[in-house]
Amino acid sequence: MPPPPPRTPRGVHRAALDSGSLFYNVPSLLFLLYILIPAWTELSVPRALLVTLICALYAVLFAYTAGLRAYPVRDRLVWLAAAWALLGALWGVIGLEVLYMVMFQQVMHGIILPLRWARVTVPVIAVAAVLPAATTDRPIAVVLALVGLVLSLGLAEGIERGILQERLDEAERRNAHLAVAVERERIGRDLHDILGHSLTTITVTAQLAQRLLPTDPEAARARLGEIERISRQSLADVRTTVSGMQEVRAAHEIAAARSVLGAAGIEAVTPTALPELTEERSELFGYAIREGVTNVVRHAGATRCTLTLEEDEVQVLDDGTGLPPSRALSGLAGLRRRLEAAGGSLEIASPPPSGSGTLLIARVPRDSSPA
Repeated sequence: MPPPPPRTPRGVHRAALDSGSLFYNVPSLLFLLYILIPAWTELSVPRALLVTLICALYAVLFAYTAGLRAYPVRDRLVWLAAAWALLGALWGVIGLEVLYMVMFQQVMHGIILPLRWARVTVPVIAVAAVLPAATTDRPIAVVLALVGLVLSLGLAEGIERGILQERLDEAERRNAHLAVAVERERIGRDLHDILGHSLTTITVTAQLAQRLLPTDPEAARARLGEIERISRQSLADVRTTVSGMQEVRAAHEIAAARSVLGAAGIEAVTPTALPELTEERSELFGYAIREGVTNVVRHAGATRCTLTLEEDEVQVLDDGTGLPPSRALSGLAGLRRRLEAAGGSLEIASPPPSGSGTLLIARVPRDSSPA
């Protein structure tokens, strides 16, 4: 995770600009007119100036809430406490008219707090505002509180999804770099083993052919033929080694699944030992694991994912919300076609017999052959 911006006005301003939401927060401040207009028409000038000052300070806090997610939770709570302090001061001046400000505070809670906290505090604020507003004949305040409830929870959900997607993307980038490093190491090791032995053999054989050439040309010619054969075999081995760079294998996808699920905050239960698999079955099960884990992270809302791998099937089980029957995922359709072409099958149970969530089972019988 990148370090938070500096705790300075410039740092907060930069964080708000980087969030891309600063200029979306500003127009909603027009609702402050519900406070400012009555203040200047019904209160004395000193009290109206005080209300205006408090509203101006609150407007700054609200507008720059957009960048607060870049800071630690403790800093965000301090920001939120400052907003509540301003509301308290405003309540001391205008009384229950402060209820018109509730929507702003709900939105700040939705942006600043983690989703699990916002799901509790935002409805509590709505109830605390609706009851006095309804009993004191302030229907607009009731509407603003209810709109703030829906808007704030929606913002909180969207922000949480965005954070999850960023973590997933970061995990995928790390996996890609790790895969490249591992593949480079494998290729380097294989090339060393292949070429080291082959080049040594070619060198010794060439030296022998050179010595035999003056006295036994036929034997020297045979050695030269041996050199050609070894060279061709070495070239074929190098091509085979390099062509394996983009192969999908079950073992690699299980390792990648641990990292991706961990980054998404999902507990991963993976096998500690793998059965012997043919190249074809390992590739097909690798695709099944990749697609299953991707769907768990993006769609399931799960807290736990279990991978089970046997010789003829792989299972991906989560404890999430399940897969809606009406929702068609193109990735699963492509996986089904790939398995069926190899004589296998794909089964999806949502919810599975064990309870909530989704169970994906990819089977490839050991005696199957491509259609």
